[in-house]
Amino acid sequence: MSFKVQVEPSGHEFSVEAEETVLEAAIRQGVNLPYGCRNGFCGDCRSVLVEGDLHYPEGEPPALEGQDEGLCLTCQAVPRGDLIIHAHEIAQAQDLKPRILPSKVDRIERLNEDVIRLYLKLPEGERLQFLAGQYLNFVLPDGSKRAFSIANAPHDDEFIELHIRHVAGGAFTDMLFDGMQEKTILRIEAPLGSYFLREDSQRPIVFMGGGTGFAPLKGIIEHAFEVGIERPMHLFWGVRSREDLYLPALPETWAAEHPNFSYTPVLSEPDSDWEGERGWVHESVLAHYPDLSGHEVYMSGPPPMIDAGKSAFLTNGLNGENLYSDSFEYGAAVTNQKKVSQA
Repeated sequence: MSFKVQVEPSGHEFSVEAEETVLEAAIRQGVNLPYGCRNGFCGDCRSVLVEGDLHYPEGEPPALEGQDEGLCLTCQAVPRGDLIIHAHEIAQAQDLKPRILPSKVDRIERLNEDVIRLYLKLPEGERLQFLAGQYLNFVLPDGSKRAFSIANAPHDDEFIELHIRHVAGGAFTDMLFDGMQEKTILRIEAPLGSYFLREDSQRPIVFMGGGTGFAPLKGIIEHAFEVGIERPMHLFWGVRSREDLYLPALPETWAAEHPNFSYTPVLSEPDSDWEGERGWVHESVLAHYPDLSGHEVYMSGPPPMIDAGKSAFLTNGLNGENLYSDSFEYGAAVTNQKKVSQA
């Protein structure tokens, strides 16, 4: 049995399965209700129950103590029938206020010689609400910041996943690769950035990533699958050699499991036995899509790739309003919210 939830004032509707919380169902179906801890303590998901009946299987949440009877906590509420609630939905990045939080290094995975996958865990009772594709800053003891894209999708938020490339001579990445231990505490500032999937469009999507520019695209693509986006999506991942495709099986699995998804790896310095596409990744995009006038393009990676792609795609019909990019600027610090990665 399932029940319908209608959200005012947006008019969005979604279904909730038996014993599923309102927030779990909303996240699963791409309705961006606000939340914080997801365990009933912070009250960030507090909404107005306009109509219907619900209950709290674990008892009344602490954040409702002393509150008006007409309020509910979507992170704990399980419907007993159809509901109408009044809630402020997260419609754009500006609706999410960045927070500075401690995080613990849960585990580190070496993906190849110069890329690690870092999993961060927030304190007990804390969850980070973000849009797929956004990034975070590490806030260092001297006040400087280092930015990295979030690689997981919002529905999969038990950990924060980052893909980090070692930059020779970069003090921060030297520490991550050579001295970082599990359970190390790091301060983060998140979520940040306006690079995220625009879900209200029906245009086919081209994704283009260079190197660890795959990270935010991974989050966006997994979010698109989770919320049931059916428009065509094609990922182009440009790297130097096969070794740089640091999660090679993942996009191949996506392509096998989702008929609307295609994947093309492109090597600029290909191995001798490489039988796939060669050259610059933006040129491969244009070989497949010489007319981009009806598409959206999301690209992330090093500035030369971004610049080359932007010029070529606009020349080949892409509307500038349908081009979204995340340029990985390499440098010593982050200032004025400019993203500077991996130094």
